[in-house]
Amino acid sequence: MADPELEALRQQRLAQLQSQYKGGDGQNQQQQQQQAEEKRQQMEDMKHSILTQVLDQAARARLNTLSLGKPEKAKMVENMLVGMAQRGQLPGKLGEKELISLLESVNQQTQKKTVVKFDRRRAALDSDDDDL
Repeated sequence: MADPELEALRQQRLAQLQSQYKGGDGQNQQQQQQQAEEKRQQMEDMKHSILTQVLDQAARARLNTLSLGKPEKAKMVENMLVGMAQRGQLPGKLGEKELISLLESVNQQTQKKTVVKFDRRRAALDSDDDDL
């Protein structure tokens, strides 16, 4: 066999191996993504069923309204409610007033203090005024 023929066979075999590897890996990766999506969907369904059991209609409506405006805070409250329900810390269905008090306590805990510092000495040494 001459060198060009050998090189052509090598290239052909390499292409064949690459297509087999990519095909198998792509299917495996796709299956993993599908399984992860199914698991995520099951978790969401479980969370919604627990929230339906724990909250009455008015509280559920308020939580849905909150999720439209502040989705990250709504997720945090939902997760907190699910955790409390699983640990048995909720005596019964929460009404809107109880949810509001829970939201207020979450707001107090997550409130960020914004501090703005202004260094007057640094501003006084500014030489831009000298150019006028």
